[in-house]
Amino acid sequence: MSRFSGVVTTGIYCRAGCAGKPKQENVRDYEFAAAAEAAGFRPCLQCRPDKGPRWPDWLGPSEVVCRALHLIGQGALDEASVDELATRLGVGPRHLRRLFDTHVGASPIAIARSRRAHFARRLLDETDLSVAEIAFAAGFTSLRQFNRTMLDIFRYPPTGLRERRRRNDRIPGDAGLSVRLVYRPPLDWTTTIRYLAARAIPGVESVDEGRYRRTIEWEGSPGVIELAPDPGDSHLVLTVYLGQLAGLIHVVEQARRIFDLGADPVVITDALRRDPGLAPLVTTRPGLRVPGTWDPCELAVRAVLGQQVSVAAATHLAGKVAAAFGTPADWSDPALTRVFPGAEVLADADLSKIGMPARRADAIRALAGAVAAGELALDGSRGLDALVTQLCALPGIGPWTAQYIAMRACGEPDAFPSGDLGLRRAAGNGNGPVDEAELETRSQAWRPWRAYAAMHLWSAPTTAGNGQTKRPERVTTSA
Repeated sequence: MSRFSGVVTTGIYCRAGCAGKPKQENVRDYEFAAAAEAAGFRPCLQCRPDKGPRWPDWLGPSEVVCRALHLIGQGALDEASVDELATRLGVGPRHLRRLFDTHVGASPIAIARSRRAHFARRLLDETDLSVAEIAFAAGFTSLRQFNRTMLDIFRYPPTGLRERRRRNDRIPGDAGLSVRLVYRPPLDWTTTIRYLAARAIPGVESVDEGRYRRTIEWEGSPGVIELAPDPGDSHLVLTVYLGQLAGLIHVVEQARRIFDLGADPVVITDALRRDPGLAPLVTTRPGLRVPGTWDPCELAVRAVLGQQVSVAAATHLAGKVAAAFGTPADWSDPALTRVFPGAEVLADADLSKIGMPARRADAIRALAGAVAAGELALDGSRGLDALVTQLCALPGIGPWTAQYIAMRACGEPDAFPSGDLGLRRAAGNGNGPVDEAELETRSQAWRPWRAYAAMHLWSAPTTAGNGQTKRPERVTTSA
């Protein structure tokens, strides 16, 4: 079933499942809202396409298009051109445009434009921000551009759209700014929040009463974000405490990555349950996600710190790094006192002063230096194999660490640290760990969702490895 249907007699496109039932001969199907808009249709004001889950990450017939959509979702075209996007992807701009024409039905620019417009529509409904504040929060460069785009797509100016919002659209709150983050159900919130709680960096992250909170740096100043579930609906509520709301759309996108909200668990579950060994695990936790991160470099550093030590020890070390080199964050919450240091700081940091062994310190400085210099992109632009090769070329990083970074820092759905002892034990199903080569061979049937298979294996009740607090976050063969 297509995600959107355009009705030629009304000029409106709707979400699948909208109450309206037009004649089939008058319906045109589209997978992307931007494609329907490019064909001249405007969004339905009843079913509200902007309120539904967006196109799922990493699904599509072309890997280049999937990666391009991933980067556009991160804001790659907010200040850059299609030519620059193509360069990041390692393809020519004409080829990229042809791929979008073939597989999307809309240009990369149209996708980015639609993304900003639908985000702005949500802010018009869910917040009391002024029209001007919303324009810049959604990534528009001027109020004129904002008004023109909203009129083109919705056939209403921003003020007209706000007048149409429903009573329960707005999210009440005493402090901060709250927005809804829609996802495809199910979501195994309990397992994910437990996983993040065990790895929460002291002073930087906290998990309390089922809420995830962390410090961030935004527009040069410290801030705090908080994510919590809404029991009655398929969305999380993100509350931000920031001094500057310009570019809020990027904050929202990065926050979504922490809980892997772009995944389609139904597609992933259907693929993985074909394996008899995985089927019971997948059935038990059908909404299990791959926990991501706010800052890919932070997670990469965390992975290096986790080599050959327990989860608790790695978390303690990360807290020492934050305390020694992070930026102070003056918030009322005593659990949030530091912003984790960026790549530029860690590239030159004297890590010996916190008692870090020289080889590990060298590995962190080399990693951070490569990120700071733009030599290492942790943005999902070049592909899993190229990323792992580049990471393994750095000192102190082997295949396990590289795959773990690819999996959690970069959101690579097929990353799989097959040498992990916990995975090998879980795959053995109580009969002892399987051989790494055997697990690698078996995992081929799980492509392209091996990262999710890893999470299910780590979450297996009898596993003793990377996935739970009691297990050591280590591997005996690398990193």
